[in-house]
Amino acid sequence: MQGLYGVIRNYAWGSQDDIARLQGREVPADLPEAEEWFGAHHSAPSTLHDGRPLDAAIASDPAGMLGDRALDRFGPKLPFLLKLLAAGKPLSLQAHPNARQAHSGHQREMRIGIDAAYRNYVDDNHKPEMLVALTEFRAMCGFRDPLEAAADIEALAVPELEGLAATLRDRKAGLRKAVPDLLGLAREECRAIIDAAAKAASELDSADGADLVSLARSYPDDPGVLVSLLLNHITLQPGEAVYMPAGNLHAYLHGFGVEVMAASDNVLRGGLTNKRVDVPELLRVLDFQAIPDPRTTAEDNGPVRSWPVPIEDFALRRVELTGGPQTIAVEGPRICLSTGGNVTVADDAGEAALSPGRAAFSAGTAGPVIASGTGELFIASA
Repeated sequence: MQGLYGVIRNYAWGSQDDIARLQGREVPADLPEAEEWFGAHHSAPSTLHDGRPLDAAIASDPAGMLGDRALDRFGPKLPFLLKLLAAGKPLSLQAHPNARQAHSGHQREMRIGIDAAYRNYVDDNHKPEMLVALTEFRAMCGFRDPLEAAADIEALAVPELEGLAATLRDRKAGLRKAVPDLLGLAREECRAIIDAAAKAASELDSADGADLVSLARSYPDDPGVLVSLLLNHITLQPGEAVYMPAGNLHAYLHGFGVEVMAASDNVLRGGLTNKRVDVPELLRVLDFQAIPDPRTTAEDNGPVRSWPVPIEDFALRRVELTGGPQTIAVEGPRICLSTGGNVTVADDAGEAALSPGRAAFSAGTAGPVIASGTGELFIASA
């Protein structure tokens, strides 16, 4: 067990103060801090307390750092990436590829420079992800029932959206036609429809209507604003989680949370962003199956809460510490992240004291995690 120093990502949608305040730092004056990455992805590997980049340390001793089981299953790499995510503004409307799509896309783009702006696939891995809220967190996650979406769209009484509602009521066409139709609209045509829809939504007393008004204000001619009408709009309270399988369209709107995902940075964007948008590739990876509620049910085992997911790349536990030591049996490599109080984490090879927002890495061969102190601790593992 040794300290792990993350990498801050200064994306434009980031909060100005969430991460800094958690860590007790002075709030940066000019740059938003959107994410802090704790992991070994080549785009931004974390650094161990002894000065080694985590990816290099794993490469030098994959069996010792990962353990035999994780090494056999995933190869010589850390299979997950842990983040603090602080959204001050909406993230892009996006989806992530499954394993087959990621491998194929990465192979197609091998001749493109890894940092090229027009590259979609920076690695060959899928990217399912889960976010656990630290504050109230607003998000749009996965397609909702097309008939429910049609009814709400009709309630806006915008003539230009009547065709969209009719398409959603068509069982054969539905979302598979509605989404590309919307994303194919010209910007000027979009502006008039968005303006009318936002005016109608402003008269409705609903959180979904408020989301539409807010998005229209930031992106007045972006087709992604209209696509938001087709998504589940949810509010997570602290401790609640949402899981997004590969292929599910989503956009986080506002809030602060802990996010864990398969170790990938493959993002296909469809709107609500100034970054590159690739609608054809996004449509190629989308899963058009509606999901009734994207929230993930938690399992509580005393002071330890977990959120089961149907993949092997990551698991996430939240541990509530009240003083005495707790032994948490965790297989494989793990990253411990404090989100409150002052805690100490130890394994067979050492210990690290963690203040809020600080992390430590424990090798897959180092035995169980022993945590003590008073506060909140997240443990990500394979």
